[in-house]
Amino acid sequence: MSSYNNEQIQQYLTNNQNKARLLVSCSDQPGIVSAISTFLFEQGANIVESSQYTTDPSEGTFFLRIVFEAPGMKEKESEIREAFNDIGEKFSMKWKLTFLSNLKKTAIFASKEVHCLRELLYQWESGDLMTDIALVISNHETGREIVESFGIPFYYIPANKDIRKEVEAQQLKLLEEYEVDVIVLARYMQILTPDFVAAHPSKIINIHHSFLPAFIGASPHKRAYERGVKLIGATSHYVTDDLDEGPIIEQDVIRVDHRNGVRDLKKKGRLIERSVLTRAVKWDIEDRVIVHENKTIVF
Repeated sequence: MSSYNNEQIQQYLTNNQNKARLLVSCSDQPGIVSAISTFLFEQGANIVESSQYTTDPSEGTFFLRIVFEAPGMKEKESEIREAFNDIGEKFSMKWKLTFLSNLKKTAIFASKEVHCLRELLYQWESGDLMTDIALVISNHETGREIVESFGIPFYYIPANKDIRKEVEAQQLKLLEEYEVDVIVLARYMQILTPDFVAAHPSKIINIHHSFLPAFIGASPHKRAYERGVKLIGATSHYVTDDLDEGPIIEQDVIRVDHRNGVRDLKKKGRLIERSVLTRAVKWDIEDRVIVHENKTIVF
Protein backbone atom coordinates (compact mmCIF):
# COMPACT_ATOMS: atom_id res chain seq x y z
CA MET A 1 0.00 0.00 0.00
CA SER A 2 1.27 3.49 -0.84
CA SER A 3 2.13 5.62 2.18
CA TYR A 4 0.93 8.83 0.51
CA ASN A 5 -2.51 8.86 2.13
CA ASN A 6 -1.78 6.10 4.60
CA GLU A 7 -3.17 8.09 7.53
CA GLN A 8 -6.62 8.43 5.94
CA ILE A 9 -6.67 4.77 4.97
CA GLN A 10 -5.68 3.63 8.45
CA GLN A 11 -8.42 5.81 9.93
CA TYR A 12 -10.96 4.26 7.56
CA LEU A 13 -9.84 0.74 8.44
CA THR A 14 -10.03 1.50 12.16
CA ASN A 15 -13.53 2.98 11.85
CA ASN A 16 -14.77 0.05 9.77
CA GLN A 17 -12.90 -2.92 11.24
CA ASN A 18 -16.16 -4.46 12.48
CA LYS A 19 -18.22 -3.85 9.33
CA ALA A 20 -19.04 -5.98 6.30
CA ARG A 21 -21.12 -5.73 3.12
CA LEU A 22 -23.34 -8.46 1.74
CA LEU A 23 -24.59 -8.56 -1.87
CA VAL A 24 -27.26 -11.10 -2.80
CA SER A 25 -29.13 -12.06 -5.96
CA CYS A 26 -31.53 -14.99 -6.35
CA SER A 27 -35.03 -15.93 -7.48
CA ASP A 28 -37.57 -13.86 -5.56
CA GLN A 29 -39.41 -15.92 -2.96
CA PRO A 30 -40.79 -15.53 0.56
CA GLY A 31 -38.40 -15.69 3.49
CA ILE A 32 -35.17 -14.32 2.00
CA VAL A 33 -34.94 -11.14 4.08
CA SER A 34 -36.17 -12.96 7.18
CA ALA A 35 -33.51 -15.66 6.83
CA ILE A 36 -30.71 -13.13 6.35
CA SER A 37 -31.91 -10.91 9.22
CA THR A 38 -32.16 -13.89 11.55
CA PHE A 39 -28.69 -15.04 10.55
CA LEU A 40 -27.18 -11.62 11.26
CA PHE A 41 -29.00 -11.43 14.60
CA GLU A 42 -27.55 -14.81 15.56
CA GLN A 43 -24.09 -13.49 14.67
CA GLY A 44 -24.63 -10.55 17.02
CA ALA A 45 -24.69 -8.16 14.06
CA ASN A 46 -26.57 -4.90 13.58
CA ILE A 47 -27.76 -3.84 10.12
CA VAL A 48 -26.65 -0.25 9.45
CA GLU A 49 -27.68 0.01 5.78
CA SER A 50 -30.05 -2.00 3.59
CA SER A 51 -31.38 -1.72 0.01
CA GLN A 52 -33.35 -4.23 -2.01
CA TYR A 53 -35.03 -4.56 -5.41
CA THR A 54 -36.96 -7.18 -7.34
CA THR A 55 -37.64 -7.37 -11.07
CA ASP A 56 -41.00 -9.04 -10.33
CA PRO A 57 -42.33 -10.06 -6.87
CA SER A 58 -44.01 -13.19 -8.24
CA GLU A 59 -41.31 -14.73 -10.42
CA GLY A 60 -38.51 -12.22 -10.80
CA THR A 61 -34.98 -11.85 -9.48
CA PHE A 62 -34.34 -10.41 -6.03
CA PHE A 63 -31.34 -8.19 -5.24
CA LEU A 64 -30.12 -7.06 -1.83
CA ARG A 65 -27.27 -5.02 -0.41
CA ILE A 66 -26.72 -4.93 3.34
CA VAL A 67 -24.03 -3.27 5.44
CA PHE A 68 -23.76 -4.69 8.96
CA GLU A 69 -21.44 -4.53 11.93
CA ALA A 70 -20.63 -6.83 14.83
CA PRO A 71 -18.01 -6.85 17.59
CA GLY A 72 -14.88 -8.80 16.73
CA MET A 73 -15.81 -9.05 13.06
CA LYS A 74 -12.25 -9.45 11.84
CA GLU A 75 -11.68 -12.52 13.99
CA LYS A 76 -14.94 -14.11 12.77
CA GLU A 77 -14.54 -13.61 9.01
CA SER A 78 -14.16 -17.26 8.02
CA GLU A 79 -16.79 -18.36 10.56
CA ILE A 80 -19.40 -15.92 9.21
CA ARG A 81 -18.63 -16.75 5.60
CA GLU A 82 -18.89 -20.49 6.22
CA ALA A 83 -22.11 -20.13 8.23
CA PHE A 84 -23.81 -18.08 5.49
CA ASN A 85 -23.21 -20.88 2.99
CA ASP A 86 -26.28 -22.72 4.30
CA ILE A 87 -28.58 -19.78 3.52
CA GLY A 88 -26.94 -19.29 0.15
CA GLU A 89 -27.58 -22.91 -0.77
CA LYS A 90 -31.15 -22.90 0.55
CA PHE A 91 -32.18 -19.99 -1.69
CA SER A 92 -29.76 -20.77 -4.56
CA MET A 93 -28.13 -17.39 -4.09
CA LYS A 94 -25.28 -15.68 -5.80
CA TRP A 95 -23.70 -13.82 -2.93
CA LYS A 96 -20.64 -11.79 -2.09
CA LEU A 97 -19.44 -10.96 1.40
CA THR A 98 -16.83 -8.20 1.78
CA PHE A 99 -15.20 -7.28 5.07
CA LEU A 100 -14.32 -3.59 5.15
CA SER A 101 -11.11 -4.27 7.05
CA ASN A 102 -9.77 -5.77 3.80
CA LEU A 103 -9.15 -2.80 1.52
CA LYS A 104 -9.63 -3.64 -2.15
CA LYS A 105 -6.58 -3.36 -4.37
CA THR A 106 -6.98 -1.47 -7.63
CA ALA A 107 -4.84 -1.39 -10.77
CA ILE A 108 -5.21 1.50 -13.22
CA PHE A 109 -4.42 1.02 -16.90
CA ALA A 110 -3.64 4.32 -18.60
CA SER A 111 -2.49 5.59 -21.97
CA LYS A 112 -1.46 8.92 -23.49
CA GLU A 113 -4.42 10.96 -22.20
CA VAL A 114 -4.22 11.17 -18.42
CA HIS A 115 -7.25 13.26 -17.37
CA CYS A 116 -9.11 10.23 -16.00
CA LEU A 117 -5.97 8.92 -14.31
CA ARG A 118 -5.42 12.30 -12.62
CA GLU A 119 -9.00 12.43 -11.37
CA LEU A 120 -8.79 8.96 -9.85
CA LEU A 121 -5.54 9.86 -8.09
CA TYR A 122 -6.96 13.12 -6.72
CA GLN A 123 -10.12 11.42 -5.46
CA TRP A 124 -7.97 8.72 -3.87
CA GLU A 125 -5.70 11.31 -2.25
CA SER A 126 -8.69 13.16 -0.77
CA GLY A 127 -10.03 9.95 0.74
CA ASP A 128 -13.17 9.90 -1.42
CA LEU A 129 -12.01 6.79 -3.29
CA MET A 130 -11.28 4.34 -0.51
CA THR A 131 -9.11 1.74 -2.19
CA ASP A 132 -5.47 0.77 -2.36
CA ILE A 133 -4.22 1.90 -5.78
CA ALA A 134 -1.59 -0.81 -6.00
CA LEU A 135 -0.05 0.12 -9.36
CA VAL A 136 -0.52 1.93 -12.66
CA ILE A 137 0.27 0.26 -15.99
CA SER A 138 0.57 2.38 -19.12
CA ASN A 139 1.66 2.02 -22.73
CA HIS A 140 2.92 5.62 -22.60
CA GLU A 141 5.33 7.37 -20.23
CA THR A 142 3.02 10.39 -20.01
CA GLY A 143 1.63 9.68 -16.55
CA ARG A 144 4.80 8.47 -14.83
CA GLU A 145 5.69 11.72 -13.05
CA ILE A 146 2.28 12.30 -11.48
CA VAL A 147 1.81 8.63 -10.54
CA GLU A 148 5.20 8.34 -8.86
CA SER A 149 4.62 11.65 -7.05
CA PHE A 150 1.84 9.82 -5.20
CA GLY A 151 4.23 7.01 -4.28
CA ILE A 152 2.46 4.52 -6.55
CA PRO A 153 4.44 2.06 -8.72
CA PHE A 154 4.30 2.92 -12.44
CA TYR A 155 4.94 0.27 -15.10
CA TYR A 156 5.56 1.30 -18.70
CA ILE A 157 4.67 -1.57 -21.04
CA PRO A 158 4.55 -0.58 -24.74
CA ALA A 159 1.53 -2.15 -26.43
CA ASN A 160 0.07 -2.66 -29.87
CA LYS A 161 -2.06 -5.32 -31.54
CA ASP A 162 0.98 -7.22 -32.88
CA ILE A 163 2.38 -7.97 -29.41
CA ARG A 164 -0.90 -8.06 -27.47
CA LYS A 165 -0.44 -11.57 -26.07
CA GLU A 166 3.07 -10.82 -24.80
CA VAL A 167 1.94 -7.53 -23.27
CA GLU A 168 -1.00 -9.12 -21.50
CA ALA A 169 1.23 -11.86 -20.11
CA GLN A 170 3.33 -9.15 -18.41
CA GLN A 171 0.21 -7.36 -17.19
CA LEU A 172 -1.37 -10.51 -15.79
CA LYS A 173 1.84 -11.33 -13.95
CA LEU A 174 1.81 -7.91 -12.29
CA LEU A 175 -1.88 -8.17 -11.41
CA GLU A 176 -1.25 -11.51 -9.74
CA GLU A 177 1.84 -10.22 -7.95
CA TYR A 178 -0.08 -7.25 -6.51
CA GLU A 179 -3.21 -9.37 -5.79
CA VAL A 180 -5.44 -6.90 -7.61
CA ASP A 181 -9.23 -6.95 -7.09
CA VAL A 182 -10.34 -4.23 -9.52
CA ILE A 183 -8.92 -3.10 -12.88
CA VAL A 184 -9.74 0.39 -14.15
CA LEU A 185 -9.18 1.31 -17.79
CA ALA A 186 -8.62 5.08 -17.51
CA ARG A 187 -8.77 5.79 -21.25
CA TYR A 188 -6.51 2.81 -21.93
CA MET A 189 -6.86 2.72 -25.70
CA GLN A 190 -6.08 -0.95 -26.26
CA ILE A 191 -8.52 -3.80 -26.86
CA LEU A 192 -8.18 -6.63 -24.35
CA THR A 193 -8.18 -10.24 -25.51
CA PRO A 194 -11.01 -12.62 -24.51
CA ASP A 195 -8.55 -14.59 -22.36
CA PHE A 196 -7.63 -11.48 -20.37
CA VAL A 197 -11.28 -10.52 -19.88
CA ALA A 198 -12.21 -14.07 -18.87
CA ALA A 199 -9.53 -14.00 -16.17
CA HIS A 200 -11.25 -11.00 -14.52
CA PRO A 201 -15.04 -11.27 -15.05
CA SER A 202 -16.96 -8.16 -13.97
CA LYS A 203 -13.75 -6.75 -12.50
CA ILE A 204 -12.59 -4.55 -15.39
CA ILE A 205 -14.16 -1.08 -15.53
CA ASN A 206 -13.86 0.97 -18.72
CA ILE A 207 -14.73 4.56 -19.63
CA HIS A 208 -16.03 5.09 -23.15
CA HIS A 209 -16.05 8.63 -24.49
CA SER A 210 -19.63 8.61 -25.77
CA PHE A 211 -23.14 7.99 -24.52
CA LEU A 212 -23.48 4.33 -25.45
CA PRO A 213 -24.92 2.64 -27.43
CA ALA A 214 -24.28 5.55 -29.81
CA PHE A 215 -20.85 5.94 -31.44
CA ILE A 216 -19.08 2.81 -30.22
CA GLY A 217 -15.40 2.30 -31.03
CA ALA A 218 -12.85 5.00 -31.83
CA SER A 219 -13.34 8.71 -32.71
CA PRO A 220 -16.84 9.17 -31.26
CA HIS A 221 -16.46 12.95 -30.97
CA LYS A 222 -15.70 13.30 -34.68
CA ARG A 223 -18.73 11.21 -35.59
CA ALA A 224 -20.90 13.07 -33.08
CA TYR A 225 -19.84 16.36 -34.67
CA GLU A 226 -20.59 15.06 -38.15
CA ARG A 227 -24.01 13.89 -36.96
CA GLY A 228 -24.75 17.26 -35.39
CA VAL A 229 -25.74 15.91 -31.97
CA LYS A 230 -27.02 18.25 -29.27
CA LEU A 231 -25.84 16.09 -26.38
CA ILE A 232 -22.56 14.29 -25.85
CA GLY A 233 -21.78 11.96 -23.01
CA ALA A 234 -19.63 9.29 -21.44
CA THR A 235 -20.33 5.73 -20.32
CA SER A 236 -18.58 3.57 -17.76
CA HIS A 237 -19.16 -0.15 -18.07
CA TYR A 238 -17.72 -3.54 -17.23
CA VAL A 239 -15.59 -5.00 -20.01
CA THR A 240 -16.79 -8.06 -21.91
CA ASP A 241 -15.67 -9.74 -25.14
CA ASP A 242 -18.07 -7.49 -27.08
CA LEU A 243 -16.41 -4.10 -27.62
CA ASP A 244 -18.14 -1.31 -25.65
CA GLU A 245 -21.18 -3.51 -24.96
CA GLY A 246 -20.59 -4.61 -21.36
CA PRO A 247 -23.02 -3.94 -18.48
CA ILE A 248 -23.34 -0.17 -17.98
CA ILE A 249 -22.53 1.18 -14.52
CA GLU A 250 -22.88 4.94 -15.01
CA GLN A 251 -23.55 7.51 -17.74
CA ASP A 252 -23.86 11.27 -18.04
CA VAL A 253 -24.34 13.90 -20.76
CA ILE A 254 -23.68 17.57 -21.43
CA ARG A 255 -25.39 19.87 -23.93
CA VAL A 256 -23.56 21.10 -27.06
CA ASP A 257 -24.63 23.04 -30.15
CA HIS A 258 -23.59 23.99 -33.68
CA ARG A 259 -20.90 26.36 -32.42
CA ASN A 260 -18.91 23.51 -30.88
CA GLY A 261 -16.25 21.93 -33.08
CA VAL A 262 -14.59 18.54 -32.61
CA ARG A 263 -12.00 20.06 -30.25
CA ASP A 264 -14.76 21.60 -28.12
CA LEU A 265 -16.59 18.28 -27.96
CA LYS A 266 -13.43 16.53 -26.80
CA LYS A 267 -12.83 19.17 -24.13
CA LYS A 268 -16.37 18.94 -22.81
CA GLY A 269 -16.23 15.16 -23.07
CA ARG A 270 -13.15 14.96 -20.87
CA LEU A 271 -15.03 16.70 -18.05
CA ILE A 272 -17.78 14.08 -18.15
CA GLU A 273 -15.41 11.14 -18.56
CA ARG A 274 -13.58 12.01 -15.34
CA SER A 275 -16.68 12.21 -13.18
CA VAL A 276 -18.48 9.23 -14.73
CA LEU A 277 -15.49 6.90 -14.35
CA THR A 278 -14.80 8.01 -10.79
CA ARG A 279 -18.41 7.41 -9.75
CA ALA A 280 -18.42 3.97 -11.37
CA VAL A 281 -15.19 2.96 -9.63
CA LYS A 282 -16.42 4.30 -6.29
CA TRP A 283 -19.68 2.35 -6.56
CA ASP A 284 -17.83 -0.81 -7.51
CA ILE A 285 -15.35 -0.70 -4.64
CA GLU A 286 -18.23 0.07 -2.25
CA ASP A 287 -20.04 -3.06 -3.49
CA ARG A 288 -23.01 -1.10 -4.79
CA VAL A 289 -23.16 -2.86 -8.17
CA ILE A 290 -24.66 -6.24 -9.03
CA VAL A 291 -24.37 -7.52 -12.60
CA HIS A 292 -27.56 -9.13 -13.89
CA GLU A 293 -27.47 -10.49 -17.44
CA ASN A 294 -26.10 -7.54 -19.45
CA LYS A 295 -27.29 -4.89 -17.00
CA THR A 296 -26.38 -3.64 -13.57
CA ILE A 297 -28.34 -3.00 -10.41
CA VAL A 298 -26.73 -0.03 -8.63
CA PHE A 299 -27.69 0.57 -4.99
